Amino acid sequence: MNLTLNLSDSLYEQIERAAEKARRPVNDILREAVTAIASLGDVAPGRKRDALAQMAYLNDAALWQAARAAMTADQRARLEELHDQKREHGLGVEEAAEEEALLALYRETLLVRAQAAVLLKQRGYEVSDPTQFEPLE
Repeated sequence: MNLTLNLSDSLYEQIERAAEKARRPVNDILREAVTAIASLGDVAPGRKRDALAQMAYLNDAALWQAARAAMTADQRARLEELHDQKREHGLGVEEAAEEEALLALYRETLLVRAQAAVLLKQRGYEVSDPTQFEPLE
């Protein structure tokens, strides 16, 4: 299906610059941005949704880096520790808040990784092998 978009000059120039940086046609950049926004649906509210949609403007190397994003080893260990403590005897107010913050970071990391994988797939990369998404540490 074809669609005509009426964009301001400044917005079009911004998209054109992103396309030049990525060495890709403007139509491809626009199609990917629209696809990225549509694929988010109601997954992430407001700013998170906007940030994820902006990933369509990243070059391939940056997307591969985002696809490998992960919490630090210390953060993962602390989250596991808090889960164990919660199961065994509960958490205090501060520990519960820390657990919630780490869980939010974990969820955001997953969203970024998933969005990067979707965009890489759209750009023709084979993304079915999960080992290529292992964090670079």
